[in-house]
Amino acid sequence: MTITETARNRAAFDRFHDATNTGSFEVIEKTIDEVVAPDVVFHAPVPMDTTGAQALKQVWTVLLRAFPDLRVTAEDVLVDGDKIVCRNTVTGTHRGEFRGMPATGKSVSYSEIFILRFAGGRVTEIWGVVDVLTQLRQLGALAA
Repeated sequence: MTITETARNRAAFDRFHDATNTGSFEVIEKTIDEVVAPDVVFHAPVPMDTTGAQALKQVWTVLLRAFPDLRVTAEDVLVDGDKIVCRNTVTGTHRGEFRGMPATGKSVSYSEIFILRFAGGRVTEIWGVVDVLTQLRQLGALAA
């Protein structure tokens, strides 16, 4: 991996991360089309009925409908070869249906870690670990 490839991957990551914090599905969708491979392999604890970049778009549709003020703060970003690892804190207010639960108005703050693999300057594979247990507890779906 050359310095140029690493810088291109980091720039693509930064564009995607910045887009996620706009609150605009249109901006996120456009950025996904530009920096994520259409056949990206997406591994995360979110049920989906589609694959590839469409699965990632579906995730963001669900998240923004439920948490329109969603913010993703990158606490740590590590770059190693063709991979970028990001440890995030996610915050938002539950204003719409999420996982079958109607809006509660409750705030959430939970952690997640994602590993992104790049090829040709685009994300080709994503692994995600999301603290869904904390998220559901804060929403009142599970006892503390």
